Amino acid sequence: MVLGSRREFSETEVLDKEKEYGDIPSVPEKSAADELSGKMRKDNREDKLLHTQVEVDKDKIDKARVLTDAINNNVSSFSPDLTFEQFVNNYSTAKKLFGETLVRELSGYDASVVEKSMNVPEFKRELKERVKQNIEKLKQEGLLDKDGFITDMAYDFSALSMLSDELSRMEGKGFLGENVSKQKSAVGDIIDYRKFKSGDRYKSIALKQTIKKTLRRGHATLERDDLVAADRESKGRMEIIYALDNSGSMKGGKIGVAKRAGVALMYKAISNGDLAGLVIFGSKVQKAVPPTKDFASLLKELIRVKTSGETDIANCIDVSSKLFSSHSKTKHLVLITDAMQTMGKAPEKEVLRSISLAANMGVTITVVGISLNKEGEKLAKQIVNISNGSLFEIKSLDNLDQVVIEDYYRVRSRSGL
Repeated sequence: MVLGSRREFSETEVLDKEKEYGDIPSVPEKSAADELSGKMRKDNREDKLLHTQVEVDKDKIDKARVLTDAINNNVSSFSPDLTFEQFVNNYSTAKKLFGETLVRELSGYDASVVEKSMNVPEFKRELKERVKQNIEKLKQEGLLDKDGFITDMAYDFSALSMLSDELSRMEGKGFLGENVSKQKSAVGDIIDYRKFKSGDRYKSIALKQTIKKTLRRGHATLERDDLVAADRESKGRMEIIYALDNSGSMKGGKIGVAKRAGVALMYKAISNGDLAGLVIFGSKVQKAVPPTKDFASLLKELIRVKTSGETDIANCIDVSSKLFSSHSKTKHLVLITDAMQTMGKAPEKEVLRSISLAANMGVTITVVGISLNKEGEKLAKQIVNISNGSLFEIKSLDNLDQVVIEDYYRVRSRSGL
């Protein structure tokens, strides 16, 4: 950067130069919501949130998408004969179990056509053959193994389709824009200036102070010795854990929507530089992932969630509280459930004990209740009061992702991040 011939500058000239150069504007980060058309893979680079390796066409992702409803209904394998029998013996149950998209994929007909034609003998014979052929196609494409079980690749592509669908929803609702406090949380408030040294990030350079120092020294070009760095007060980093109830009552549509809301929350948190974790719980904790920036791994765990058993919220809170790092300034747990504690000799007392311990560790808890009954609502209010959290009662599942993202920014703002 050439500043002029070598001479001494007056204070007025220095101030004029500062006005001329001003501050360097921040460069907006590239969006991570690129088209997803391949297999997920990990990457150690920190400038990307999710990476994809183009290996297959979009058709395979679309075919994997139809398996999502089956996964959410705990279907993990397909047998031609058994699948056909389910269609014939109780079609309404089969449609609920597989979902209309998978019914169409397996039968080759819209669900309404299958339902109307189920009692026609010729149609039954054709349906049996089509189910057999289409299951075989899924095997040939690697989405089912030779025994009819859903493959790891199918889970990966189902996860990618879930991510793609949720990002489209977020974009439509305006959730993909940057939060206004992001820049402040990333750098913090300036507390002192010093000489720039090896190992400092170039983002730490204080431009005005550097220009002033260069001009006062009468340097014609900017030299390394002129660089001034700004020490900033760290604003800390938020750690958030998404705790998802996978008890039997969450089966089907509820668990599917809850998964997508988890995708939205974890994507947004990690893209903002925060850490996100995941706890899957029912009668026991089935998966516990400490807060991380590895979004791809979280996504792969989330797509595999199946439902079963009862609800043990006390155990979930105990396990979740221990996953937060001791140095984290903000520790927040988001609890997604359609029921309250059903385990233990004194369920309510056990939950309140766990909440008190978590609160003493600095953990705040938000409860997102899906159609809670009166007893559940009462306990949920106690949880958020003790933990200084928030309670959201969801009547429409369509708004679940919006609720968890708004709660995330509310906690972030309250923490000064």
